[in-house]
Amino acid sequence: MDTLAELRAGRLAGATRLDLSCGLTEFPREIFDLADSLETLNLSGNALDALPDDLGRLHKLRVLFCSDNRFTTLPESIGGCHGIDIVGFKANRIAKVPAAALPPSLRWLILTDNQIEELPDTLGHCTRMQKLMLAGNRLSWLPNSMAALQRLELLRISANRFEALPEWLLSLPRLSWLAAAGNPFDTQAEDTAIAAQSVPHVDWRNLTLGRKLGEGASGVIHQATLEPSQQEVAVKLFKGAVTSDGWPHSEMATCIAAGAHPTLIAAQSRIDGHPDGTEGLVMPLVPPSFRTLAGPPSLASCTRDIYADDAKWTADIALRIASDIASAMQHLHARGILHGDLYAHNILWNAQGGGRLGDFGAGWMTGSLDASQTTALQRLEMRAFGCLLEELLDRCSDTQPAAMLALKDRCMQPDVAARPSFDEALRVLQQEAAP
Repeated sequence: MDTLAELRAGRLAGATRLDLSCGLTEFPREIFDLADSLETLNLSGNALDALPDDLGRLHKLRVLFCSDNRFTTLPESIGGCHGIDIVGFKANRIAKVPAAALPPSLRWLILTDNQIEELPDTLGHCTRMQKLMLAGNRLSWLPNSMAALQRLELLRISANRFEALPEWLLSLPRLSWLAAAGNPFDTQAEDTAIAAQSVPHVDWRNLTLGRKLGEGASGVIHQATLEPSQQEVAVKLFKGAVTSDGWPHSEMATCIAAGAHPTLIAAQSRIDGHPDGTEGLVMPLVPPSFRTLAGPPSLASCTRDIYADDAKWTADIALRIASDIASAMQHLHARGILHGDLYAHNILWNAQGGGRLGDFGAGWMTGSLDASQTTALQRLEMRAFGCLLEELLDRCSDTQPAAMLALKDRCMQPDVAARPSFDEALRVLQQEAAP
């Protein structure tokens, strides 16, 4: 029996989570039978365009997903769910966000890939907000009330219509992961970077794809063999659609502009001649002994990565990983590139080889910004590095390095301008590691 039939038969009493993706055109009223238990409701992948006015009867609801539906307005009834934490309406047709639709309890809001031109001032009342996903809309400004979002840590405003960044954005004390590529102020920098780079081109016919290594929002990565050299490489084929981070075109531009660096997983060539016109990049194949440092954030952790229970390393290894990533970031910042997603789940590591930073999905370039804005944005990214240092230190199996501890505190301090640069961070870490 399918889930909807079980719901209507009363067989889901006491359920805390409900997933319904079965072509729904109307909200099943039987969901209210779960009002005393339901915490997560996932109605993604249907044909809904409205929610009931009395949605607040689901008084225990904490998570609501309605992505890939037909909503044109964010339902005001969400505002009646006074304890809701997470709301996701990705890939709808939403053009209007009423003030009443945003309860102050929100911690994570996903409105990616819609048609939104403006947001209400009441967004600034959501002072618990940590994660705000707005890529792929028609926004050209953000309400100044958002300066009150002092807990905001991750913001995606890529693939919109911003002519400039709001100045208050550059001083938010906890903002660490910011993506803003594919806006008018950034597009020229992207195009210039792609045109200026002398990255080689590879004919698709010279590549033999092997097993799939991974898949993300922007594309699929395969192991491949490059003819005639028989070189083993990694190939990323882009999907083409807007993602939670922005346009795949922006990722490709940033990856190419990054150039070569020993602790960075960047592009070594572009792919020409794919039979479907798909864009792609050839990247170095990282040895299989390397593994991902952590998993991505969960619904509960929101902005912080999830580590395996047995994730432990010595202080020497923690220092090596931190130094390698600081070196990669120093290289990017020197080239006017922001990574935008400096996270453990984008780092590969092993005990002997240290760390390798990859995934430029949220990356963007600062070439069209003035020097003060660029410096401020680089200091925002230092907080992301501070979070990484904290996570590495927490899992040290021996004494935590004192200088690394002090550096972590400096990177995470609320005064953005007082944070160190990656030049200084790398010096500190290298001095600590020196015999």
